[in-house]
Amino acid sequence: MPNTLNYKHLYYFWVIAREGSLVNASKTLNLAPQTLSGQLATLEESFGGLLFNRQGRQLTLTYLGKTVLRYADQMFQVAEELKQVAAMVTSRRSIQLSVGICTSIHKLVAYQLLEPALSIDQEVALTCKSGSLDYLMQQLESHHLDIVLSDQLPPPKSDRLMHWYELGQSTISIFAASALAERLRDNFPFSLDKQPILAATFNSPYFQQLMQWFGQQGVKPIIRAEVDDSALIKVFGAHGLGAFAAPTVITDEVCRQYQVELVANIDAIQERLFAITRSRFASHPAVEAICKQYIEKTV
Repeated sequence: MPNTLNYKHLYYFWVIAREGSLVNASKTLNLAPQTLSGQLATLEESFGGLLFNRQGRQLTLTYLGKTVLRYADQMFQVAEELKQVAAMVTSRRSIQLSVGICTSIHKLVAYQLLEPALSIDQEVALTCKSGSLDYLMQQLESHHLDIVLSDQLPPPKSDRLMHWYELGQSTISIFAASALAERLRDNFPFSLDKQPILAATFNSPYFQQLMQWFGQQGVKPIIRAEVDDSALIKVFGAHGLGAFAAPTVITDEVCRQYQVELVANIDAIQERLFAITRSRFASHPAVEAICKQYIEKTV
């Protein structure tokens, strides 16, 4: 194995692996198949093993090839992102920022997390998509999103290397329309026994914690509705359909915007918030503004 890796040969290998054959890769790279075959052989010699099994014109990756491809994917994806970011920085055009927001995250919290990106020197053209974490991770992997904001981390995958930043955490509070809040405030949490409550999606980590906490107190509220949209759940709550939970840090905004009242704070429950990116390099200026103050980790 040489001390210096030939990145041109590695790039050729990467294109061949993505295209599935020398013929297809030669068309993409505008090189003769024989030239590519020779460059691939040189790279295999430098690694000391075959990267592909040859079956006629068909190529299948060896174990070494799969290993090299995982690293090459990261390297050339980062290189492509670098080109795009450099173009953004040096041009006068606005920076495009595509953000995925899990439906269970409260929109007021999402806005607070995005504020640093909207305060950078360059104009930011923001696009937001909401959905399940699985859907948003697929969009992130396929480069349709630059960052995902989530209240939970995705399960690790052997073929995926993502990076995450914990953006903060907050205790949870219970809110309700005025008449219901007045009834529930005395003798809380026992006042919620057999009383209506609005559920965020049952997969939401903080709601699971909330129901476990109620169970520990011997309280069994009635799930009036399951709503996977954090704004809609507040609208239902404002019309008296049931109590609902939201992060304590947005208490004032929730009460003012939806005309509801605080019932109680629950310090035993914490909502954690994360930013998930493709690369450990937060090279996108707006993404960097969101993540720069936080600790980066890998999933």
